[in-house]
Amino acid sequence: MSDSRVEDEAAIQAVLVASYRAWAAGDADGMVADYTEDATAIMTGSLRGSREVIRQNMALGFEGPLKGSWTHNKQLGIRFVGRDGAIVISESAILFPGETEVPDDRRKVNATWVFERRDGRWLIAAYHNSPVVAH
Repeated sequence: MSDSRVEDEAAIQAVLVASYRAWAAGDADGMVADYTEDATAIMTGSLRGSREVIRQNMALGFEGPLKGSWTHNKQLGIRFVGRDGAIVISESAILFPGETEVPDDRRKVNATWVFERRDGRWLIAAYHNSPVVAH
């Protein structure tokens, strides 16, 4: 991997870590700080069509059912698409207050993160997740 790709991967990792930390802090503004304005997020049953809509939905979640939660995340892969694009695949699950491990009966999701470099910054342009199904 070239030095520039190592730097790009580190920058992308920093964006993900900041997003995970913002979730743990219940900070919807911080969570979308590195999303493009026209970002999309698709989760079971919903399409969130802009950074602002994503922020609003996360703020509602952090005030209600996601209050005090955080996420367990495991990166499964990263690949670059051209000079200014990258796709990250991860496995994630939500942990609630008092939990230290993901319960066996809680579904994990596989997620696709689409990153775009704009004005020298790596930003999240799209996110999609789908429940992991045991085979």
